Amino acid sequence: MSEIAGAAQPAQPAQPAQPAQPAQPAQPSAPRRASRCDPAVVRRLRTAVHGPVLVRDADDDAALQLEAAAWNLATTHRPTVVVGATCAADVVAAVRFARAEGLAVAVQGTGHGASSPFCDGVLVTTRRMAEVTVDAERRTARVGAGAVWRDVVAAAAPHGLAPLSGSASGVGVAGFTLGGGIGLLSRKHGFAADHVRSLDVVTADARLRHVDARTEPDLFWALRGGKGSFGVVTALELDLVELPELTAGAIVYAGEHAATVLHTWREWCGSLTDDTSTSVALLRLPDAPMVPEQLRGVLTLHVRVAHLGAQAEADRLLEPLRSCAPSLVDDVVARPYTDADAVHRDPVDPSPSWELGAGLTALDRDAVDALLAVAGPTARLPLVVVELRLMGGAMGREPERPNAVAGRDTAFSLMTIGPGVPALRDAVPAAARAVHEALSPWRSRTTLTNWLGHLDDREAVCASWTFDQQARLRATKTLVDPWDVFSHGHSVLPSVSAADLADTELLGEPDRLGAPTAVGARYWDVHQARWARRRQR
Repeated sequence: MSEIAGAAQPAQPAQPAQPAQPAQPAQPSAPRRASRCDPAVVRRLRTAVHGPVLVRDADDDAALQLEAAAWNLATTHRPTVVVGATCAADVVAAVRFARAEGLAVAVQGTGHGASSPFCDGVLVTTRRMAEVTVDAERRTARVGAGAVWRDVVAAAAPHGLAPLSGSASGVGVAGFTLGGGIGLLSRKHGFAADHVRSLDVVTADARLRHVDARTEPDLFWALRGGKGSFGVVTALELDLVELPELTAGAIVYAGEHAATVLHTWREWCGSLTDDTSTSVALLRLPDAPMVPEQLRGVLTLHVRVAHLGAQAEADRLLEPLRSCAPSLVDDVVARPYTDADAVHRDPVDPSPSWELGAGLTALDRDAVDALLAVAGPTARLPLVVVELRLMGGAMGREPERPNAVAGRDTAFSLMTIGPGVPALRDAVPAAARAVHEALSPWRSRTTLTNWLGHLDDREAVCASWTFDQQARLRATKTLVDPWDVFSHGHSVLPSVSAADLADTELLGEPDRLGAPTAVGARYWDVHQARWARRRQR
C-alpha cells in the first residue's frame, strides 16, 4: 500500500498534465462495493492527498455527508470514502487507492446532474479545482474540473470573449461539457464539447494523461460526449468565441393560450437562422412566495429567445410571437452575455428534482397536439417543467474535431422535470413517462447524454448513441477501463470484461491497454461486425 503515498507529489492545477508512469492494477476483476476500509489504509491515503479524506461511519461522517451533497437534493450519495481533490495529484492518489482496494470511483463537481446515488465506493469531489486562465490571444480558457460557468464567463468577458456555456451559470463546466453541452450560442457554434482542445484525465490505471487529437485520438474522441465513463477529468482547454451582441429574454403567456402559442412557436422555428436559439416550457410553478404572483400555482408558457444581433432586428423577428396572444411578461431585450441567466431563470439554490429527456426528429402539428393532450391546460400532472428546445444549426453538423456527442440527429429536445420528493416518488416518473410516450412517434434514435436524467439502465444509456458510436465508445472503454472502475451514472459498458482480457495477458500492462493497440483494433472490429448484424435484423 506504500504506492498510495508515492502519488502525493504536489501538482500545479493550472499547468498541463505531464505524462506519468501507469500504476500497476491490483486485481483483474470488477470493482466491488465495500462500506468500510482498513483505517491504516485510509491513513496512508490521507498522507497522499492535499484535500480532505472523509470516511463513512467514522467521526467525520457528518463532514462526509456535507462534502458528498449534490445540488440535486433528491440524490443522497453514501460513499465509503470521499476525497476532496485540490489538484490532479489528489485524484491520482484517490484512484490508486480505489484500485488497490478494489472499489468503484465516481466524481462530482456541483452535483447538478446527480441522478442516482453513489454508494460503497470512492467519491472524488472536484469543486476545489476551480482555476480559470484565459489566453485572449489564442482565444482559449484552461479550466479546472471544479469551475462553474460563471467563473469562465466572468474571466472571458473583459477580453471580449465568451465560452459555450449553458442556461445556468452555476452548473459545472466539466460535467456539462463531457455530456455535450447546450446553451444560448449552440445553434451558432455547436455543442460545448465541440470546442474542447485538450483534457487532463486520470484513468482507471491511476495514470494522469494529457489528451488531445494528436496524443490519444480515441480517448480524446470518447471523452467529449462520452460523459464520465473513462476517468476523472481534472482540467480542460476550451475554445472561446467573440462576445456576441445579444438580445435575449423570455415571453410568458397564460396557460389558456397554450395551443395558439405552441403552434405559432412551432411554425416560427422553421424560419430561424443559426443566429437564433429558442425553447418553450410549460411551467407549473408552485404557489409559493418566491414565485411571481401571476405565475403561482397555474400553468404558464415561457418562450425563451436568444438572438445574436441588435434589438431592432430581434423585435422584427419576434413579431409573430408577440402578436399571437397577450403576454404576462416580455423581457426580451439587449443584454450582456454575463446576464445570460436571465433568459431561462433556472433555480439557483439546490432543490430535489426527477428528470427525463429525449430527442425528437420533428415537431409537426400532430406532435404539438399530442403534447397538449398530456401536458396542456386540461392535464393534471405533478411536473414543474415540460420543455421543448430547438436543436439543429451547428449542433447538427460534424465539428472540426469529431467527437462522441449524441443527439446530432435531433430536431428538438424534450425535457420533463418534477419534484424529487418522497410524496411524489411514483407520480412524477409516471407523468414524465406518459409525456414521453405521447411523443414517442417523433422520438429520435439518439438522445443528448445530459438529457438522460434518471435513466440509469446502462444498456439503455448506451442506446442513446448511434450504433457506430456505441461500438467505438465501448472499445475505448475496454482499452482504458476494462475493470469498469468508472461505472456510476451515464457510463458505457466495456466491450470485453477485465476477466476476459486477462486471457490476452495484457491486463497487467496498463501502458499497453492505455494506447491504441492490436487489442483495441480487434474489439473495434468485433463490435463493427456485431452492430452490422443488428442493423440487418
